[in-house]
Amino acid sequence: MDNQKLILDRLTTILSETDKSNAAKLMQLVDGAGRIFIGGAGRSLLVSRFFAMRLVHSGYNVSMVGEVVTPAIKAGDLLILVSGSGGTETLLPFVKKAKSVGAKLAVVSMKAKSAMADVADLTIQIGNDNSFPLTQGMPMGSQFELSTLVYLEAIIADNIFAKGLTEEGMRAIHANLE
Repeated sequence: MDNQKLILDRLTTILSETDKSNAAKLMQLVDGAGRIFIGGAGRSLLVSRFFAMRLVHSGYNVSMVGEVVTPAIKAGDLLILVSGSGGTETLLPFVKKAKSVGAKLAVVSMKAKSAMADVADLTIQIGNDNSFPLTQGMPMGSQFELSTLVYLEAIIADNIFAKGLTEEGMRAIHANLE
């Protein structure tokens, strides 16, 4: 079996089932935020780090939730969480804190309804409720994480074109202490 084709076909199907209008809504929240805080858990945390890095390259003020140098979230800020279930227990206290101080919340999830979605200002459902069947060769959530990675990277691509960002300009912001 051609496993690359299996993976690409699943991601293409999932992304075709994803509401494209939410990308612009997310960027409106990002553009309107004082600061942006991003988080997740497990593999979703890895995907959230990709997105955070690209937002930094695009000139945004971004912090990762849980780092020792992350400042306090406050009104006017935006918390973006990537959570397949939308109910990851370790992330729920962050949701509560963000909402209690008047920050906005965007959730990227495979669920339209969840503990996080119930209080979110924007819920981006990747795929739909039937987009993630058990698929041999793509275990334990990889369909969600990979399709989310592509979805969020496409948002960055949209932003690059919309704002006329250049490779040189983005590279100048890229970490140079690696």
